[in-house]
Amino acid sequence: MTVRSILDTKGHQIMSVEPSAKLSAAVKLLGERKIGAVLVMDQGRIEGILSERDVVRVLGERGAGALDEPVSAVMTRKVVSCRESDTVSGIMEMMTTGKFRHLPVVEDGKVVGLISIGDIVKWRVQEYELEQEALRDYIKTA
Repeated sequence: MTVRSILDTKGHQIMSVEPSAKLSAAVKLLGERKIGAVLVMDQGRIEGILSERDVVRVLGERGAGALDEPVSAVMTRKVVSCRESDTVSGIMEMMTTGKFRHLPVVEDGKVVGLISIGDIVKWRVQEYELEQEALRDYIKTA
């Protein structure tokens, strides 16, 4: 299966903030939307990604004063992305090796979605449940 199949189920919504936004505003967005990461974008271009890990790290290093800093001072600048045609097993390996949990989906230079490890786990569980159901039906008719 491909990333496209997950996005078709999950949707293509993307939460983003500008690099100049205060960290406190980004944290509020993460909390309100109950999400673990937000893309940092400027004029449709990915500048970075801000995850819960980034927030915890900077608060641990610099204290609550960091909440007044711009997101650009805290975000992860090196953003790995994938395409809709990438396989789920391929991005699972990419996320495990890179030790990150969120992956923007980019097609023709445009962000078309954001996949999380939670999305992948949910999709995989559904896939296994369908396989089990098919096997049970097969056994019943054998």
